[in-house]
Amino acid sequence: MRVLALAAILATAFAAPAFANSCPTHMKKIDEALAKNPQISAQQMTEVKKLRADGEAAHKAGKHADSEAMLMKAEGMLGVK
Repeated sequence: MRVLALAAILATAFAAPAFANSCPTHMKKIDEALAKNPQISAQQMTEVKKLRADGEAAHKAGKHADSEAMLMKAEGMLGVK
């Protein structure tokens, strides 16, 4: 049982830096897509910008999984692959 718990802790510890490194990449892709004036509604644009800002805030707070989820949603709305 202890081995399983230790394995879970280690897996979480090693996964966090992977998420941390991908957040800035997602933010950059969103910024590049926004610079091209995407053809989305004003409501969608507002949501994308909010997701981008909230994703960056989560990244800075160390909540990388949350950040990545928000940023990926924004990318999806922009059609970023």
